[in-house]
Amino acid sequence: MRSRSVLTTVIMAAALAATLTPGPAQADSTHKDGARDCPQLSANLTWHGDNRAKLQRTIDERGKCSAHWRGGKHGDRPVAAFDWDNTIVKNDSTDATIAWALKHDKILRPENWADTSKWLTPAADRALTKACGTDVPVGHPLPTSSNAACADEILQVRGEAETMSGEKAFAGNWNHRRTVPEYAWVPQLFAGHTVAELRNYARAARDEALAAPVGSEQKVGTHTVPAYSRYYEQQKDLLRTLKKAGFDVYIVSAGSEPVAEEWASGVGIDRKHTLAIRSVVEHGRITPWTEGCGGMPRSKGEVIPYIEGKRCVINQDIFGIKGARAWQQQDWRHRIAIGGGDADTDVTFVGDATGTHLALNRNKPELMCRGYDDADGRWAVNPMFIEPLPRKKEPYPCATEGFTNPDGSLGPVRRSDGSIIQDQEDTAYGAEA
Repeated sequence: MRSRSVLTTVIMAAALAATLTPGPAQADSTHKDGARDCPQLSANLTWHGDNRAKLQRTIDERGKCSAHWRGGKHGDRPVAAFDWDNTIVKNDSTDATIAWALKHDKILRPENWADTSKWLTPAADRALTKACGTDVPVGHPLPTSSNAACADEILQVRGEAETMSGEKAFAGNWNHRRTVPEYAWVPQLFAGHTVAELRNYARAARDEALAAPVGSEQKVGTHTVPAYSRYYEQQKDLLRTLKKAGFDVYIVSAGSEPVAEEWASGVGIDRKHTLAIRSVVEHGRITPWTEGCGGMPRSKGEVIPYIEGKRCVINQDIFGIKGARAWQQQDWRHRIAIGGGDADTDVTFVGDATGTHLALNRNKPELMCRGYDDADGRWAVNPMFIEPLPRKKEPYPCATEGFTNPDGSLGPVRRSDGSIIQDQEDTAYGAEA
């Protein structure tokens, strides 16, 4: 009796197991159920058109749920890289930090303003010297909170590359696809400070900007500048999802590195994964010199993470490509999977991405020409998530002057095969003005 009972139990258990064992159709269903457990972008956050789907496709193709996943070994993880200002965060964090520094008297008087940039014109040197005076000892804080003229000249040189009287602030020769003097001038403005001090200023500026109401403005000198900033919710979700999917996620900014590091920490990006203008530090103090890239030596800003400079930094610091090769587009395995930016300074590294090229629309010609042309079908052009720009009335001049040459002249935007991109209409935009 006992043996028969045991045998019956075994037979019944086997029959039950057989009914629960999936056949081919059920196996497919189970696999699909598993795919739903893969990291997914939030469906509750609005993206333009099918941009969420394009990004999700790359996450699925390259992340942990891919059949080609290598287990996250060092050097094998897919890489995503994003510009910072107006790509991950609304408004410019560098400008917010400068504004905070000017309101709190944190810019130190240089011995000669001409020493802050190799391209600073005599007109700008005179204007800054006149406005900021020479009464303050060299290396001491300028009273920019009360001296509106000094604050104005600094903001005008940084923002418009000209003096308050309209004269050119920078002149000379530089590679316009590797640097721009007014960008390089930002960390040079903070020469004399320690890196820790600059991080503190950036943190204070960030906290103040995040607390200010959306759309608010402030007066610095006589300039009216944005007072607020916000991390884009869509981008925070994208960064989180990429990390969960096993991507290495980097910020690549044309701002000062300590500033970018402090702001990026607010979305969980650590210093190791934040690349920006790296100042040379001597005796614990920031100098006007910056580190080179791609075999280029230290300089006063001749090479920064700007257009081709961003590609160079990514190739050198992420993929370990040394020397002049870092300026060149690499093979598929040594390129980022996802790249995101909002301006022409981002166009080269965003274009290098093998999965999705995310372009936030700020009406920047070369980026928009390439985005709308969508040569490989993987471009995702999106309006800004906060206060998007209205539609640009005229087409982008892609066929004639959308591309900035190394000498600063303008020319047509060309595809990788040399063909010219025709003028493009603006189709991803906010409400009409």
